[in-house]
Amino acid sequence: MSRMPNSPEIVAHIDGGSRGNPGPAAYGVAIETAQGQAVTAFARFIGETTNNFAEYQGLLAALEYALSHGYPRLRVLTDSELMARQISGRYKVRSPDLKPLHEKAQAMIARLECFSIRHVYREQNREADRLANQAMDDAERGIVPREPAPQAPPPQPSASRASEPQAPAPSALPPSASRTPPPKPLCISATFQNGVLHPHTQLPLLDGEEVELEIRRKK
Repeated sequence: MSRMPNSPEIVAHIDGGSRGNPGPAAYGVAIETAQGQAVTAFARFIGETTNNFAEYQGLLAALEYALSHGYPRLRVLTDSELMARQISGRYKVRSPDLKPLHEKAQAMIARLECFSIRHVYREQNREADRLANQAMDDAERGIVPREPAPQAPPPQPSASRASEPQAPAPSALPPSASRTPPPKPLCISATFQNGVLHPHTQLPLLDGEEVELEIRRKK
């Protein structure tokens, strides 16, 4: 489906699954407007890998769609609580397989005007779950080729010749020079009534967590 006019924000329901964990895996993405109108849906079988790897691949696919189709505001709903908390900065990424995906996702998020991610229960993510399972079913029946397990890209060969002196290895960057962009701030709307601010969507906050609010009056 083509992009809906006058709709700068889209909502992406994403899901990734693996039968065996690791095992045959796929992701599904169902995208709609902020008003709930369907925009597009797609899925992909990605070979032998884990649930978490497939979840991240679904997130990257949703980010790529938003960026390539000119949507500056993206809201992601996922039933992966781990990924949602890693992307929002509440959990650290310890898996060496997920770190490159996390860094790539953060770099893509930084190119958006507004981004949010929220954990939802599987019942609220049925279409994305159906798409991922359909892709795995199709792979088992041979409808789509079974791709090899995703592998990290091989290191690039050195451009210098063997006869030329090698440049010294750069020193490790200090923590303050980390290239990973900070998490994108949450963007939500709210109504102020009778002295109370009522957000229009649920915030994934912990009890006692301190937050900073920037209030802008709607034009």
